[in-house]
Amino acid sequence: MFDRARVMWMRGGTSKGGYFLADDLPPDTVARDAFLLRVMGSPDPRQIDGMGGADPLTSKVALVRKSQRDGVDIDYLFLQVFVDQAIVSDAQNCGNILAGIGPFAIERRLVSAQQDETRVAIFMENTGQIAIATVQTPGGIVRYDGDAKIDGVPGSAAPIPLEFRDTAGSSCGALLPTGNAFDMVEGVPVTLIDNGMPCVVMKASDVGVTGYEDRDTLDKDSALKARIEAIRLAVGERMNLGDVREKSVPKMMLVAPPRDGGAVTVRSFIPHRAHASIGVLGAVSVATACLIEGSPAAEVASIPSGNRKTLSVEHPTGETTCVMELDDSGTVTSAAMLRTARKLMDGEIFA
Repeated sequence: MFDRARVMWMRGGTSKGGYFLADDLPPDTVARDAFLLRVMGSPDPRQIDGMGGADPLTSKVALVRKSQRDGVDIDYLFLQVFVDQAIVSDAQNCGNILAGIGPFAIERRLVSAQQDETRVAIFMENTGQIAIATVQTPGGIVRYDGDAKIDGVPGSAAPIPLEFRDTAGSSCGALLPTGNAFDMVEGVPVTLIDNGMPCVVMKASDVGVTGYEDRDTLDKDSALKARIEAIRLAVGERMNLGDVREKSVPKMMLVAPPRDGGAVTVRSFIPHRAHASIGVLGAVSVATACLIEGSPAAEVASIPSGNRKTLSVEHPTGETTCVMELDDSGTVTSAAMLRTARKLMDGEIFA
């Protein structure tokens, strides 16, 4: 039985998990997933017998290898290890864990560090898209300390800008898989959208909440969770995702008017627990939904003018800023986010 591997544990954005070289894990998917479940201590709500933190945000894995693709440095596969189920899913990207891929690749010498900063082109295997991470490397060494702050993470760290291009339809085949600004599902108008993360976006008021509740209040609202889960199960086929009963996508997004000067307020379910903040690519998809005329998000959002729009997405622990570039037709052509990361430990893990 495969029982140990080299790993680096890192915080990436507002998530945390294990970063592995792909070649350090079994090539057989069944054996690999069995090992990762043991590593995290799943299935168990407390994950007491593993490294998982009893939360989907801290039960994540990155598999990294040097890329053979032209113009790309690194191939990155994200795996979500479920907390209380024996499931390891590759059905989605994770833009927060992505923030640690550049530093990890440099630390593992898959990418040569430059003198001041190093740009790392990353192919996201889950969806076939490319992101560019810019890592501070003064003197050829990854720098983790700095003045950049992101809501949901205490203190500050070195900034890691992430630029996304051509993410529309990454999992669903189209930005709007049904072609509609909104669809009626279970009596609720929803936007089915995928700009890097498949999401179902609806007004919080349409499902009986304000959209300003804290995470614990939402997690305890069984009636709300049952209602949005019924919607989620109903849209799987429409979003070209098939039966989503045991999948981690689509994410469910409840939006409301902004309260703190941002563009929109959101409460995210990922998909069965309320998110402490919002995922990076989830924020991109919500921000994009705000720009679609006739969508529920557009009805509540406050949008600046111009083809370059800075949209602050408010969430339970602060805000996430998306910088969206639009062409003259109003189509989003790129999105950029500011994230940070920190190396927590490097060594060998046992299962």
